[in-house]
Amino acid sequence: MAERPSGKTGTARAWTEEPFSLVRVAVGGVALISTILALVLAVITGDLRMLELVGALWALYGFTVGFLSGVLDPAIDGLFRVLMNVGLVRVGQGYSAIETLEARGHYQAAAEAYALRARNPAERVEATLRRSAVLAGPLRDPATAALELDALRAQSLSGRDEFRVGLALVNLYEQQLNSPGRAMAELRRLIDRYPTARGARRLRAALGALKAQQQASAT
Repeated sequence: MAERPSGKTGTARAWTEEPFSLVRVAVGGVALISTILALVLAVITGDLRMLELVGALWALYGFTVGFLSGVLDPAIDGLFRVLMNVGLVRVGQGYSAIETLEARGHYQAAAEAYALRARNPAERVEATLRRSAVLAGPLRDPATAALELDALRAQSLSGRDEFRVGLALVNLYEQQLNSPGRAMAELRRLIDRYPTARGARRLRAALGALKAQQQASAT
């Protein structure tokens, strides 16, 4: 399992993986400090208009965070995926030939082809994720898929790739390996490492649902 970076290196990596986190923190800090000053002035001067300023500041903060999370983050993520797919087509000529094997029912050959493509560092994550889907699905070997994804996650991955691999593991543990405990552990790990990542709220909701299911089955 990959260790969470600590110190300056871990902080730098966190800002790199979440480029708008610094903006959110800065705007939130300004809003908080301004709120404190406005409340102090309202108490000293008795001018209740200061409270209107507080409301305006937090409205601005909400608008800024919403714009970053709801507009810029998805736009950048979509652009990244387009560029990544273009790179895959140029480097590895895409996956259409392997997908054709899958469509024709040649699942073992497709899995082996994905394994060959995964030897290329530029395609390692995408090819391994595709191979795990074939292993866990048509080949009915989710245990091997989980082992390979776990080994992949232990390598040096970008935050985005580690997040994708972690989500794939959660799905395997919960849906195909009937291991809700391991699924919850993986969800907690992802939430702990990427608390501000887009989709973290859905991860927390999924974790809560898994806990409720376990408690219901225990009673």
